[in-house]
Amino acid sequence: MIVDCHTHIWESPDQLGQLDLGGAMKPNRKRMSGSAGQTAAAAARPAAAGAPVAPVPGKGLWRSIPAADPDHHWAEATSVDKSIVLGFKSRYLQAEIPNRFVAEYVRRFPQKLIGFAGIDPTDDAAVDEVLIAREELKLRGVTISPANQDFHPSDSRAMDVYAACERLGMPVLFHPSGQFTEQSKLEYGRPYLLDEVARSFPNLRMIIAQIGQPWVEESIVMLGKHRHVFADVSGLLSRPWQAYNALVSAHQAGVIDKLLFGSDFPYTNATECIEALYSINQMAQGTNLPVVPREMLRGIVERDSLGLLGLG
Repeated sequence: MIVDCHTHIWESPDQLGQLDLGGAMKPNRKRMSGSAGQTAAAAARPAAAGAPVAPVPGKGLWRSIPAADPDHHWAEATSVDKSIVLGFKSRYLQAEIPNRFVAEYVRRFPQKLIGFAGIDPTDDAAVDEVLIAREELKLRGVTISPANQDFHPSDSRAMDVYAACERLGMPVLFHPSGQFTEQSKLEYGRPYLLDEVARSFPNLRMIIAQIGQPWVEESIVMLGKHRHVFADVSGLLSRPWQAYNALVSAHQAGVIDKLLFGSDFPYTNATECIEALYSINQMAQGTNLPVVPREMLRGIVERDSLGLLGLG
């Protein structure tokens, strides 16, 4: 079974506020591939064929945010067996992909889609929103981004949210954001800061999105230290050299079995990500560099992610 553990939807780029969840894509971006010399338009266009692109002005650059409405998401979701759809909320960056919007979409395709609620721990009603998300909206997990919500991961307000999630069996995905805004608090985004959270809530399933880039090594330490801490590979596979180094490090540290597949739709899609993952050893061709065994790469693609996250 192929589970895409990391996808986004929104009705309008306006819902992102000052946030860019996957990283701004420039028109000449290099193709997602294991070969550093290959270029094409695939990674520079929206993941869904024909999807409109919304130009967004930003500090002298024009950023392209691909369409991520339910129709485009569903067109890509058919290429995998299950897809986790992430909501998001940040009062700090004025962003909100409403939980009810996510819930209404996943309710249409319950055999294929699993929804995660966007929870902002700085909101006084955060714990209540977790309860509503699970009991009323039937969402199965929670998305949080300390750097983009302006809180330390072990803030007492956040600890209350984790306690509720642990009690309800809801995994928490920590989203570092592929490209931080000027307002993002880098000091709150470091993966090692999740150590206290994992120690305090040993039964809470935690996912470090994008292997915590740019702090991949800290994430790898967390994977080895805590039984219920995992990471997804979303957002890395469009940068072959970074992805290669991250996967080699995870393999050599003996934690590659803690990596989950994720595409980061709409910035990339599952088909291209799987191709890039299987091609990752091309980076080492003709050299003495280490490689990642193909069965390990296949393990990432076909991982029983839902079972590991308690969602099976």
